[in-house]
Amino acid sequence: MRKNSGVTASEGRIPFRQGETWYRSVEAERDSALAPLLCLHGGPGANWLHMKPYEVLADERRVVFYDQLGSGNSTLTEPHDTSMWTPELFVEEVDVVREALGLDRLHILGHSWGGMLGMHYASGRPDGLVSLVVESSPASVPDWMPEVARLRSELPPEVEKTLRKHEDAGTTDDPEYEEAVMVFYQRHLCRVDPWPDWLVQCFELLEANPEVYHSMNGPSEFHVIGTIKDWDINITGQLGQIEVPTLVFGGRHDEVTPKITEAAARGIPGSEYVVMEESSHMSQAEEPEKTFALVRGFLNRVEGAAAA
Repeated sequence: MRKNSGVTASEGRIPFRQGETWYRSVEAERDSALAPLLCLHGGPGANWLHMKPYEVLADERRVVFYDQLGSGNSTLTEPHDTSMWTPELFVEEVDVVREALGLDRLHILGHSWGGMLGMHYASGRPDGLVSLVVESSPASVPDWMPEVARLRSELPPEVEKTLRKHEDAGTTDDPEYEEAVMVFYQRHLCRVDPWPDWLVQCFELLEANPEVYHSMNGPSEFHVIGTIKDWDINITGQLGQIEVPTLVFGGRHDEVTPKITEAAARGIPGSEYVVMEESSHMSQAEEPEKTFALVRGFLNRVEGAAAA
C-alpha cells in the first residue's frame, strides 16, 4: 500500500480461470459516499497504463484499474489455448473483479476496446451499475473498418504502400511496417509529441506480450483481422439494452472516427455525446483537463440525479 498527497493506492491479485487478475485501487484517505469508478483498458490485450491519468478522479471517489487476463501484470504463464480469448471471457472477468473488490455499486469507464467491453457488459443490465462512460469505442467493428480505410487513404502514398506490402506478405513484425504504423498513430492515436511516458510504457508492455492483441485484434490498430473483426452489438440489438446513464466521447481526429462514436451514442437510449476537438484516440493525453472535467461532471450529475 502506498500513499501520495492524501490518496492511498493498493494493489493485489484475484484468482481468475487458470491465472490471476492484477488490480490497483486508488482512493482518498477520507471516506466518500460516491460510487467507485472501475476503469477498463483497451487492446484487447493492452494494460492499465493508458488509463493511469484517470487516477486524478480518486480525489472524490475510489478508482479501480486492472490488467485484463493475459495482459500486463496479469500475463498467463500456464499452457492455454488461444481460442479462450473471447469478449465473453472478459465480461465474466468484470464480475469476478467486482465481487472480489466489493464493487456493489459502481460506474464503469472503458477506453477503446475497454469501451466495447463496457457496452457489452452494460447491455446485460448488471445489478449495481450506476453509469457507463465510453471513450473512443465502436459499437460495430464491421461499420468501423470503412472509416479506418478512409483514414489510411489519406496517409502519404508511400506509407500506405508499405503497410499494404507487409500486410499482404504477412510480415507485419518487420521494422519497416512498424515505422509506417507510427505515421498513422501520430495522426489518429495520440497527437502529443513526444508521447507521455505512461503511453510509451503501455505500448512497450503490449509489444512484449502481444498474444491477446494479435488473437483478438490483429497486428495493428487499423488492421483488424482477429476474433473481434465481426464484433457488433448494434446489429444484435444489445446496444439498445443499455439502461444506465451513458456518456460517449471521442476525438475529432480519432481512429474511431466521430461518425462511429456518434453511431454508438445514438444506439444507447438517452446517452450524452461529446467530440473532443483537439484530440485523436487519447483525450486523456491530448486534452487532459477538459477530459477529466467532462468525466467528473458526468459522474457527479448522475450521482446527484440518483440522490434526488
